[in-house]
Amino acid sequence: MIELGLSRVSRLVQQNPLTWKAIHIAGTNGKGSISAYLSHLLSSEGIRCGRFTSPHLIDRWDCITIGERVVKESLFRQIEDQVKLRDQTLGIGASEFELLTATAFEIFNHEQVDVGVVEVGMGGRLDATNILNNVLVSVIAKIGMDHQAFLGSTIEEIAGEKAGILKPGVPCVVDATNESAVIETITKRARDLKIDATFVSPSKVEEQMPPLAQLFHKLDLEPHQQENMCCAVSALRLALSEIRPQTDTFSLLPRLADVKWPGRLENVSLQPLISRTEPILLDGAHNPQSAEVLGKYVDRKLRADSNKVTWVVAASSGKDLAGVFRSIIRPGDNVATAEFGPVDGMPWVAPTNASELAGVFDLSQRSVEYKNSKASYYPQLNGPAK
Repeated sequence: MIELGLSRVSRLVQQNPLTWKAIHIAGTNGKGSISAYLSHLLSSEGIRCGRFTSPHLIDRWDCITIGERVVKESLFRQIEDQVKLRDQTLGIGASEFELLTATAFEIFNHEQVDVGVVEVGMGGRLDATNILNNVLVSVIAKIGMDHQAFLGSTIEEIAGEKAGILKPGVPCVVDATNESAVIETITKRARDLKIDATFVSPSKVEEQMPPLAQLFHKLDLEPHQQENMCCAVSALRLALSEIRPQTDTFSLLPRLADVKWPGRLENVSLQPLISRTEPILLDGAHNPQSAEVLGKYVDRKLRADSNKVTWVVAASSGKDLAGVFRSIIRPGDNVATAEFGPVDGMPWVAPTNASELAGVFDLSQRSVEYKNSKASYYPQLNGPAK
């Protein structure tokens, strides 16, 4: 169950004041990549850095890293047990995400990190991570329509919720490629708080951060990757000016080429499981905006001579599935629908029925062929790469 609000998590952590500085990141898309860029650069400079992102990829504890390494399961469970005991003793009734947030923050304390890179779970204003009172810089990434049941039905309302992480005295960095309504909402919030807001974008990188523009020329990056890098580097400059003013941020930029973000445009090998030798592209696009990015990438990088693409898709319930699939599925593609099992620590997440997914394809792409059984899917994987 999702329960937004700060009162419960505040009671959970008030007995253990945070001993580290934070970089707080909100947005609909791009938060994870920005977090990965920041934690990699901070760690590579010898700054002890923790990172908290959500949701987890495989195991509940893989959403927490220390120095770019996933926290040990034993430490995670030890701290989690302490947090849960406190929750029960005080009768707080914290939600799963609030317990996880408190666990992550206390692991950062335990591991004596210098900086915690913290990704908002949902929204911002009432998200459990917004209890942070030690923020070096706030970052707002790309904002789109998602979680409307909790954040509002318009882009302005959603932007207002995400701008809720902005705090007096804390500078912020904003992805300037957001639509005008988002920019206006965030600008007003920053003006009301009398804080400095830096709006960054690839189109302005030559004048804002020339060394980053040079890196863009060397690396084959997608537009969204450039946007996220602009946010990360700008935020890093502000953070380092406070904690490591002698460090030249731009001297760290070549290290960005080494950043990996699992589950986002990730090529994985399934050869240990099946006979297919070609890699498979894995991506967690979950809303129309991120699906559009994925679709453009596949069209540019993977489709050659009008080749068909085989998709294996699963989705949580309550998503704009037609909007997602419209951006990625093309006429002639093959689609296999699947369902995921229970998500550890996230009991409110349920899969869309595989047959229901197939029905969405019927409505949005009538020339698409689909299968909805695992047995029919694996033979396709063993065939030629698509």
